[in-house]
Amino acid sequence: MTGMTTGALREVTVGTGAGLDTADMVLNIGPQHPSTHGVLRLKLVVDGERVVSCEPVVGYMHRGAEKLFEVRDYRQIMVLANRHDWLSAFSSELGVALAVERLMGIEVPERAVWLRTALAELNRVLNHLMFLGSYPLEIGALTPMFYAFRERETLQAVLEEVSGGRMHYMFNRVGGLKEEVPAGWTQRARAAIGQVRGRLPDLDNLIRRNEIFLARTVGVGVLTAAQAAAYGASGPVARASGLDFDLRRDDPYLAYGSLTVPVVTRDTGDCHARFEVLLDQVYVSLDLAERCLDEVDRITGPVNVRLPKVVKAPEGHTYAWTENPLGVNGYYLVSRGEKTPWRLKLRTASYANVQALSALLPGCLIPDLVAILGSMFFVVGDVDK
Repeated sequence: MTGMTTGALREVTVGTGAGLDTADMVLNIGPQHPSTHGVLRLKLVVDGERVVSCEPVVGYMHRGAEKLFEVRDYRQIMVLANRHDWLSAFSSELGVALAVERLMGIEVPERAVWLRTALAELNRVLNHLMFLGSYPLEIGALTPMFYAFRERETLQAVLEEVSGGRMHYMFNRVGGLKEEVPAGWTQRARAAIGQVRGRLPDLDNLIRRNEIFLARTVGVGVLTAAQAAAYGASGPVARASGLDFDLRRDDPYLAYGSLTVPVVTRDTGDCHARFEVLLDQVYVSLDLAERCLDEVDRITGPVNVRLPKVVKAPEGHTYAWTENPLGVNGYYLVSRGEKTPWRLKLRTASYANVQALSALLPGCLIPDLVAILGSMFFVVGDVDK
């Protein structure tokens, strides 16, 4: 195919075949594409079926959450905080609550601390199960989605009972939790955990050693430890590359300092390693949640502190970070002594993880692009905020 330009005459030949010169093609994957987990655009330069370079283009879902925080009081910002990563809603609102409590010097009741920890781990399992089902689906395996969602629904019922929400729980408050859990809830939560733990091998045995899945993921999309660190990757993506870092163990918050937190790592850094870290983390989180529920049954007392009608954080600034399901989330809060934050800056795990695509994708084939993209475990709302 030959194209001619006016003015300075130039001829460009695109194609393959004997005696023909070839030129690279610029190809857009997204912003609306099933494999991009939402409105993410990948601007690719491809040579035939092989990717030469990749430029992630973000911002299509930008809703200005950080600016909206500045015109809402400390109670209202919770409803915005749990929406940027809709698969980790409880953990996201928790990080904001921790930052405000730290700046105000609030000590949260012990029962609330253990409940928060249990719910954070259950939310982690829900997040991971979504990716454990959807990732194989993206590369052609339909059945794992049904197994993953069976377990998700079992745990969703538990969180829906306690909070009233299926995705946006709105259960954290500055100073603790919204309210006490329903009578007998811990027993029902423990039973749900037991059911999921007992049935999880169905998903595990189906996909972990499946020869087709192995062929599509082993040795594909290798992210080295140095690259993961350079791009600021964290969570399961970084731990699959050998970065042994987890805030629950290394800088404990909530009740994690009283728990033994096994950190799941791999050292190959490929798509399969990232999937395995996510899968094995589910087993760990189920155990941690059950341990927290035992403490909740032992401890009595309130689940929040009494606050004034208008909550005002004192003038100053603080930084809180949490080990969210997809990685490290940071919350930088600046107050001028008013009822609204002067600045609340989010450092989200998905944003850092997506940056690494520019290093991972060059040299891969287009079919492998989808496998690599899905294995980076990001939510586009968490990228754009």
